[in-house]
Amino acid sequence: MNKKTISLILLIIFIITIGLTIANTFLNDNNTIENQTGTITINNKQIHYENAGKCVEVIDGNTIQVYGIGKVQLTQIGSPDNRATQFVRDKCLGKTVYLNVDDEKPTDNYGRTLAIVYTDTDDINKELLENNLAKVSYFEPSEFKKGEV
Repeated sequence: MNKKTISLILLIIFIITIGLTIANTFLNDNNTIENQTGTITINNKQIHYENAGKCVEVIDGNTIQVYGIGKVQLTQIGSPDNRATQFVRDKCLGKTVYLNVDDEKPTDNYGRTLAIVYTDTDDINKELLENNLAKVSYFEPSEFKKGEV
């Protein structure tokens, strides 16, 4: 083998190693507290949550994938505009999210968990509405009142 072929093989091995390292770091978060209840404080307000896990994918402006939980539909958030997906990606992807699951209807017809989603500093559902990135979409039964998110 010539030097060019060896260099190419070493470069491929290096790229694969870097990719696996990044994937491992992304999926392993010692700070992730999956499937536990608790409270967090956001803007001097105590928030109760029933589940927590790392957001590993943003599917669209109102649906995320949470490690150990599955797909989560942001309750009362409908018709997200194109900017909503990027907003949720910036706020949630790779971070621990805390879920206030709707006790009256914990899952939708597609098996997604229905919840208000929080990060350490943000109420994602509320910010989507306040920033006009989505409209209220309300279905009963629900633990939450219309527009309460």
